[in-house]
Amino acid sequence: MFEHLPRYAGDPILGLMSDFFADPRIDKVNLGVGIYYDELGQVPLLDCVAQAEQVVVSEHKPRSYLPMEGESAYRALVHQLIFADSLDKRHFGTSIVQTVGGSGALKVGADFLRTAWPGSEVWVSDPTWDNHLGIFEGAGLKVNRYPYYDPATQAFDYEGALAVFKSIPVRSIVLLHPCCHNPTGIQPTREQWIELLDALQSREAIPFLDIAYQGFGQGLDDDAWVIRECAHRGMEFLVSSSFSKTFSLYGERVGALSVVSRIHDADLVFGQLKLSVRRNYSSPPIFGAALVARVLGTPALRQLWESELATMRSRIVKMRAQLVDGLSKLMPERDFSFLQRQEGMFAYTGLSAAQVRALKTDHGVYAVETGRICIAGLNPHNISRVCAAFATVMRSA
Repeated sequence: MFEHLPRYAGDPILGLMSDFFADPRIDKVNLGVGIYYDELGQVPLLDCVAQAEQVVVSEHKPRSYLPMEGESAYRALVHQLIFADSLDKRHFGTSIVQTVGGSGALKVGADFLRTAWPGSEVWVSDPTWDNHLGIFEGAGLKVNRYPYYDPATQAFDYEGALAVFKSIPVRSIVLLHPCCHNPTGIQPTREQWIELLDALQSREAIPFLDIAYQGFGQGLDDDAWVIRECAHRGMEFLVSSSFSKTFSLYGERVGALSVVSRIHDADLVFGQLKLSVRRNYSSPPIFGAALVARVLGTPALRQLWESELATMRSRIVKMRAQLVDGLSKLMPERDFSFLQRQEGMFAYTGLSAAQVRALKTDHGVYAVETGRICIAGLNPHNISRVCAAFATVMRSA
């Protein structure tokens, strides 16, 4: 009955994880998957989460279904974290639903937009996270790309992106990365963001801002600046958010979708979001969101979380600097400063697919074939080896 089905080639990043775990070499290094690891190469359990877990478990609450939109206290805390006081509440409202991770937020948002604007097409950065294409195409939306990374300068293609933004069809859906761009780690300046948002407003575009790393770039407020600028401008837009990385809660799948609309349309939007949830997974899970809400809603735990988040952020910055320093010493004839100008968990190294394959085969260093590496996979125990491996494959090109 099913022999006619095409074979699924697998997700390239998740497939890379399988190859890594099957590799018998004890000195192998995983720089492929986007997970934060501590200096010992372990996924950390944050102290704030551990304390929140003790409290939540001790309450022995029943585990009935949550409403389709999720837990109200969690949704209110998500609103404050993302928007602060940027919205003009006299004229604009937010419709927020708890989702199954950031991917669930994107999926619910894509389905909602397919219903609300069936004639609109989606524009994503070139490159972007691979699953952005899969989610939007899976919802029946046509996906286009706008220029983002310029390989000649190893920087943001501002002129290319701006030109496209000025010419896209009216009411196009444009996916934006407010911070820590995945996969390049490259961000527009605030001055460039102003011009880009001006262009999107002139085309009545529908921004869809995917913020999976709030706090890993410049800090909680700075990383949300683009979102709050959209709110200050009176734009109507969507935000998908995730707490996998910033709370180290990957397997709990804690996310949210927020839609900013005119206040008189908020109930209509909220209803359609709930309908989309109902058609996908009916209602979200309890436990992970309860942990996040407990941390965000308890002043002492919130302060502890922000401290732990700052530690993670500073470790990423430190390892990025050590990568640049190590490569510069091994290959003084090359300029690696472009890596220093990137931010967040990822670095776009410029390595070719062949060089990435050589890293894996000859050195046990795993990276995505686009040349993207996860900076958080570096630590004091493997940084010298990684730099040496990089230098070897670069010289052999």
